[in-house]
Amino acid sequence: MLGEPIIREILGKALRASPADETEIVLEAHDSALTRFANNVIHQNVAEVNTEIAVRVVLGKRVGAAVTNRLTEEALGQAIEEAVALARLQPENPEFPGLPEPQPIEPVAAFDEAVAEATPEWRARAVGVVCRLAESMGVNAAGALSTGVYELAVANSKGVFAYHAGTETHFSTVVMSEDGSGYAHRAAWRLADLDVEALGRSAIERALRSRNPRPIEPGVYPVVLEPYAVEDILSWLGYAGAGALAVQEGRSWMNDRIGRPVMSPQITIWDDGRDPAGLPLPFDFEGVPRQRVIIVERGVPQGPVYDTVTAAREGRRSTGHALPRARLQTASLGPIPLHLFMAPGEATIEEMVRQVDRGLYITRFWYTRLVHPRDCVLTGMTRDGVFWIEKGEIAYPVRNLRFTQGYVPALAGVRAVGKERWLLSEGFGFTCVPALLLEAFTFTGVTEF
Repeated sequence: MLGEPIIREILGKALRASPADETEIVLEAHDSALTRFANNVIHQNVAEVNTEIAVRVVLGKRVGAAVTNRLTEEALGQAIEEAVALARLQPENPEFPGLPEPQPIEPVAAFDEAVAEATPEWRARAVGVVCRLAESMGVNAAGALSTGVYELAVANSKGVFAYHAGTETHFSTVVMSEDGSGYAHRAAWRLADLDVEALGRSAIERALRSRNPRPIEPGVYPVVLEPYAVEDILSWLGYAGAGALAVQEGRSWMNDRIGRPVMSPQITIWDDGRDPAGLPLPFDFEGVPRQRVIIVERGVPQGPVYDTVTAAREGRRSTGHALPRARLQTASLGPIPLHLFMAPGEATIEEMVRQVDRGLYITRFWYTRLVHPRDCVLTGMTRDGVFWIEKGEIAYPVRNLRFTQGYVPALAGVRAVGKERWLLSEGFGFTCVPALLLEAFTFTGVTEF
């Protein structure tokens, strides 16, 4: 770790040397390691230490950006020069409101020494338990366990300086039998919150239970969705419509629906970068403090999240949801919620299954792609365990199915919400989600595997 004093000194010196009207510097540093396994054998252990600095400069109403991963004074000066040169080539953006002013940022605890001190030997022991158990059961496990430390700092020429250090650990595994599969995944910032052995056992059990799947006809069925499947729903709702730019451009599922009930009153969704139940990050990539934003309350959309630019268009204040503006992958996306939560309910998964006369139990969705943003319509496939429910009991495994379904209308038919939530990070950002029982879900075809 570089530490806050060193980072403050590096960024401050670069800001003072910038010739631009306004300058912003975002530093992201990480020290991460990953142990990967397949066929019940660890086959790779990798580690990476890297620091990336993104510079954004403003000349009047022209903005330019450049990125470097060198921390020398010369390298930062060169990045600023490149950003200035690019800004001079840009057309003026009359909507650009300028960089944000400083605001108070309350720190949030998200650093665990146990994660920071995790060794390759610790990861190997944890993964080894899963590999040996899978081998003993005659199935093949593959996946990865990662641990890491990260630092994020944002500084600008108006006086903003924000710093946060945190830890993250992730485990995921896919377990294969002859014709069945299982899956498990979790994220955490505390090592004590990640039970690798229990996750491995659940994936192995699912792989064994899903053997000999029977064919099933496409159609509309009630479904019990494990949190893995719900994570896909929530991630796409956030990515494809819960940001202000999508609403302003008329391509959000929220358009013409804010303040109107369109989902079940059992559904409440919010974004909160300060909640320790997630992976906390108290400010965004402009150094603006993250606000808790209610996106859907009791089935009624309340509004999107904002960054500085989209907020200025409506005379609002940023909610602290800016993405990195110097990266090509995120520069044009506008604000996106990265810390999504769905309110829990009162039901267990077993109680949900008992409510279904004839329907499907889904482990997770896979390879989902947006078809139409209006209802957040997705197409994709089921994976790693689909089971037929008959008269309130899981009867037998069935073949994987392809679906095309609007996630907004699907959430209008919620019959029950799970009481337990899982912290997952397979989508854009992370989600903290329960299981759901939905009245109807449309499956359009069968797959060959």
